[in-house]
Amino acid sequence: MTMQADDLQTLITAEFLALADALNSISEEQWDTPSLCESWRVREVVAHMTMAARYSDDEFMAKLGEVDFDFTRLSDRIARQDAELATSELVANLRSEVMHHWTPPGGGQHGALNHALVHGLDATGPLGLPRRAPQESLRVVLDDLTDGGVHDAFGIDIAGRSLQATDLDWSFGSGPVLRGAGEDLVSALCGRTLPTGRLEGDALKRKSHA
Repeated sequence: MTMQADDLQTLITAEFLALADALNSISEEQWDTPSLCESWRVREVVAHMTMAARYSDDEFMAKLGEVDFDFTRLSDRIARQDAELATSELVANLRSEVMHHWTPPGGGQHGALNHALVHGLDATGPLGLPRRAPQESLRVVLDDLTDGGVHDAFGIDIAGRSLQATDLDWSFGSGPVLRGAGEDLVSALCGRTLPTGRLEGDALKRKSHA
């Protein structure tokens, strides 16, 4: 069943607010914890995922022009620069109505939910925080990452593999099984490196380039 726009909007808002609640009481030292995003701490992840709360579309496009429209380069620059903001401001950005209604260019609400959930896991996973995404959100994101082809953006090869969630009714594909919690499958499909033992089965491989 296709999820309605209002339902997706509710899930997006819930993801941002849940992350704000989870990070609101951590120490300044914990904000410096390396995230699941390579070379970024928790600070950089939150600064990245809340860019729209601080920059208007015109401001963002102007900055993008400064780096020859290289989004990856600008994203990293802003993440590192804005990571130095007060952590209270970063948490407030997560609660911003702007973020709750923002959608990435071309990504729509599905892209916004993927953005919020995946980066939320990037931040909370290494902190060991007891944060669980709603099953409805996990199903949408897992479907997007598999049937929807979003895994391609992360260079992950899922051909000939079966994925099975152990904490919700969700599975994909056929072949050698990779099994684990839905949140851990999301991170694996996005190319994140998880601690040993979190998933059962051979790790997903990255696509080879000719």
